Amino acid sequence: MHPMTRTTHTSRLGLTTSEAARHLGVSLSTVRRWSDMGYLRGYRTPGGQRRFPVEELDEFVASLDGAGGRSRFARDAE
Repeated sequence: MHPMTRTTHTSRLGLTTSEAARHLGVSLSTVRRWSDMGYLRGYRTPGGQRRFPVEELDEFVASLDGAGGRSRFARDAE
């Protein structure tokens, strides 16, 4: 039997808030705010920690950048 690696553990349980922040290239407080506002969907562990599936984070980024060529968080000029 092989011990569970960090990659396997993370992919099964989702990313922590700090891992999600690194994945998205934003601060921890931004991930918390986006989660509280409902922009990022995840779940809470029985201990109350947030977890975010990588697929959810990637879908969120894709929704911000429909064209795929711009910076992840670039906004259109109004």
